Amino acid sequence: MQFVTLLASLSLLSVVLYRMGRGRAIRSVGGNAATLHSLPSYYGYYVALWCGVPAVMLIAVWLAGEPFLLKSLVLDGLPSEAGGLPAARLSLLVNEVRQLAASGDYRFASGDVARAAAEHYRELRSISFAAMSVAALALAIACGVHALRRVSPSLRARNRVEGAVQVFLITSSTIAIFTTIGIVLSLVFESLRFFRLVPITDFIFGLDWSPQMAMRQEQVGASGAFGAVPLFAGTLLISVIAMAVAVPVGLLSAIYMAEYADRRFRAVAKPLLEVLAGIPTVVYGFFAVVTVAPFLRQLGETAGLTIASESALATGIVMGVMIIPFISSLSDDVICAVPESLRHGSYGLGATRSETIKQVVIPAALPGIVGGVLLAVSRAIGETMIVVMAAGLSAHLTANPFASVTTVTVQIVSLLVGDQEFDSPKTLSAFALGLVLFVVTLGLNVVALSVVRKYREKYD
Repeated sequence: MQFVTLLASLSLLSVVLYRMGRGRAIRSVGGNAATLHSLPSYYGYYVALWCGVPAVMLIAVWLAGEPFLLKSLVLDGLPSEAGGLPAARLSLLVNEVRQLAASGDYRFASGDVARAAAEHYRELRSISFAAMSVAALALAIACGVHALRRVSPSLRARNRVEGAVQVFLITSSTIAIFTTIGIVLSLVFESLRFFRLVPITDFIFGLDWSPQMAMRQEQVGASGAFGAVPLFAGTLLISVIAMAVAVPVGLLSAIYMAEYADRRFRAVAKPLLEVLAGIPTVVYGFFAVVTVAPFLRQLGETAGLTIASESALATGIVMGVMIIPFISSLSDDVICAVPESLRHGSYGLGATRSETIKQVVIPAALPGIVGGVLLAVSRAIGETMIVVMAAGLSAHLTANPFASVTTVTVQIVSLLVGDQEFDSPKTLSAFALGLVLFVVTLGLNVVALSVVRKYREKYD
């Protein structure tokens, strides 16, 4: 709450200095704003940036270095007998001190030393926050006054403000790029560690998946079995079922709304259809577990079929329902982008509306539709929450949609749940699965975007 108050104070101060900078610029030319180099608002932005940016940078640096400084001060304040603890015990003590200081409840402290250290830590953090607040506000005022004094009719405020915005945009783009590189490198390095323990051929072409380490010598694979083919097959089976549901329904609904529906109906139906995209995937998972799976199981019993409670069919159907608005919205936009001249030319040759749609509109929009479908496939392959709740955990190599299968994302979640040691094949296999998933979805996205780009170049 105190931190929010500090940010609110800085925001209010920036707004005040914005008004002062704008007013000073107008007064410097006697109210004739046309003689200023830039619009009056740019002078206000210039002063506000000088007020807020240095203060925010100071707060960021302060918060980054504060934990190390507080830890050092707390360790220096420990009794001599506590200072001689082993590194592991000392680390546990520091973590306990931080948790006690954050909660403010010392009843569950392990001892008097931890309680006293937590109180000391809390006091130091309060002092640190007060000093940071005073320093940030003082710096904001000083920089704001400095910028206010530099306001003059000849000041190129617009250039300065746009330069600051450009630096911010470049910094944001750089952070996004390096974040992506970091994710890829973390997957690659951990996967290489896994492939040093398990041959890559066994992983890609193996037919047995049993990542848990065996407790008895006679179990399958004394050190685990890491053949990922059953996982790939389960992921592919569920994705095929999902696309078999989503593509026809999504494409037909897009054709109807783009070519047949009345404008009033379209204005209501399209937002309602897209509401499905806003439903959290965990809700779809509940729907699959509570409604769809029991219904399919009872329907199978009536027809004399055995359908598992965690069948690929139930998971795929619900996932397909989730993807319907994705395909429908993309296909609708692509179909509406087809030039009206093509439709008019077809009508002029005597074709009916349905013939025009089948022989002119759909072929013209096909590249964009294919791109949207490929993006939807990558969305289905990477879906996690629905398959975690509705799919099985056992890896079975089967093409039977009524059977229980598992997917790559399910196994990644199950392998990384709880306390794990990142030096065993069991845990490292999750990174190998993640790398395969990343490569597949990246390839699908690249193909889809190239197809869509070709379409846009043709009709823009």
